[in-house]
Amino acid sequence: MLQKIRFSKRSYFLRQIYRIASEFGFNPIALILSITGIPLYIYQTIQFRLKNTFSESNFSVSSLSPCLKDRYQGDSHIDKHYFYQDLWAARKVYQNNPANHIDVGSRIDGFIAHLLTFRKVEVLDIRTIDSQIDGMTFRQADLMQFDSLPIAEYDSVSCLHALEHFGLGRYGDSIDPDGHIKGLKSLIMLLKSNGKLLLSVPIGRERIEFNAHRVFAVSTIVDLTSSNLDMISFSYINDNGEFYEDMSIQEIPTMNYGCGLFEFTKK
Repeated sequence: MLQKIRFSKRSYFLRQIYRIASEFGFNPIALILSITGIPLYIYQTIQFRLKNTFSESNFSVSSLSPCLKDRYQGDSHIDKHYFYQDLWAARKVYQNNPANHIDVGSRIDGFIAHLLTFRKVEVLDIRTIDSQIDGMTFRQADLMQFDSLPIAEYDSVSCLHALEHFGLGRYGDSIDPDGHIKGLKSLIMLLKSNGKLLLSVPIGRERIEFNAHRVFAVSTIVDLTSSNLDMISFSYINDNGEFYEDMSIQEIPTMNYGCGLFEFTKK
């Protein structure tokens, strides 16, 4: 078990180096895969040119657009946190079928896209969205500010992989060490009594990785919500990207950077 934890931390450390390098425009894995793909690309280009029976104008050097690494990636390009959490939350909303649902900060091209296949949804985000999307109503809002938010208006609220960013300035929000506490208070304010909150955040050894995100201990989320919310269910994605649904919070394995999926109802 100790060896597995050490391997998990080492793996996470390497992913952090990779993420930081990518943030500065250098993607070492993509570079290695691209170099690996060059000989095969040259061979396939020649093969296609020899077999091409169309006009040469359809195939010229000026129109080459190499994609060198895709064949080597498998499912490694899938972010398991977002993949599983979006499916989990969309199914919950579908099953619960609330009269109205509002989302705070979740991915438009993931979870919100899922919801729009079967219902209308309102979205709040500190960032702007210029596109007009059928079925989606957007309002720019800072969830760390309470004065502009509706109170007890929604049967269902979701906030997926967003709360951990509040107050870190990453998305243009103001710096506030208590941003996650204020954000969670706002989520609760939006809910009607007996309304449901779907929340996901990184879980593991509690820390702030400024300015990317916070990582929470599960007990911290439980403590912050216990006076206003009752937990209905808890699921998680572990360090290896494996999804476990409807688990006990008493039996959570040691994680460095997992994802906790919480379903609450407002008291």
